Amino acid sequence: MDQIKIGVGVMIWQEGKLLLGSRLSKLGTDRWSFPGGHVEFGESPEQAAVRETKEETDLDVKKLEKLSFTSDIYEDGQHYITLFFLAREWVGTVKNMEPDKCREWLWFKPDQLPKPLFEPIHTWLSENDLRIIQ
Repeated sequence: MDQIKIGVGVMIWQEGKLLLGSRLSKLGTDRWSFPGGHVEFGESPEQAAVRETKEETDLDVKKLEKLSFTSDIYEDGQHYITLFFLAREWVGTVKNMEPDKCREWLWFKPDQLPKPLFEPIHTWLSENDLRIIQ
């Protein structure tokens, strides 16, 4: 049975730069993405965003701002709704906690984002302007 999956993406903002990781996971391999992942049964999107950020980067998000969402259908037929959040307040030092899923985490200026971007980010940028977070 076909199902729509719910994901979260967290824009981590620091001194005019965003954190992106080079994906190694099956979906979006070799594409750059914000920290994020699936919303698990029983948790809120905000809880998922905080949990996924911690699992992937070891950062403790202290405050999230809701942004917008995207709807993407991938080449393999999977359909995801991705809810985007902005984190300006967090504690810790970025670490690659899942080296089997992410090659590295790097900081980028909004006008110098790496390519290729993960599909939901590409979709989000086609519908939104990063100036709203600056």
